[in-house]
Amino acid sequence: MAMLKPRTKTPELEIDTLAGGKWRLSDQKPENFTMIVAYRGLHCPICRPYLAELDRNIDEFKKRGVEVIAISSDSKQRAQTAKDEWRLENTPIGYGLSMAVAREWGLYVSTSIGKTSSGVVEPDQFSEPGLFLVKPDQTLYASSIATMPFARPHFKDILAAVDVVIAKNYPARGEA
Repeated sequence: MAMLKPRTKTPELEIDTLAGGKWRLSDQKPENFTMIVAYRGLHCPICRPYLAELDRNIDEFKKRGVEVIAISSDSKQRAQTAKDEWRLENTPIGYGLSMAVAREWGLYVSTSIGKTSSGVVEPDQFSEPGLFLVKPDQTLYASSIATMPFARPHFKDILAAVDVVIAKNYPARGEA
């Protein structure tokens, strides 16, 4: 599994979106950051409120020059079901993340244990959560990667951190 270091170029990321077409990291031109939120998928009962929080804060991220996408290894159908059932109206959703690309980004991969508490069957394999802030030059600024569905950063905390980073021109850390 790869370990991405801050201040280094990230791997390319290309993923299909529910809006249609391909989303490519190299095509993004945010003012400050692209935030990639990797979520476990439709089967994850913790992903639902997490992405709902993201969805409520999309405009706040945009005000700070942060473009956002939420991605998973789900199929198009499962991703669309999540978007609809979870009432995600503002968050761009990417689907079909391969396990090879997930590993390139340093995400952990789990195998299915069957049905979750939400009653949805897990896919055979899926990536665990991760959050990446990528600078416009496609270098990693910050990341948070989890091995389990819990222990994720709250988006209000990320917004507050982005405010400080922008105001103080704070450098990426963890590069040594």
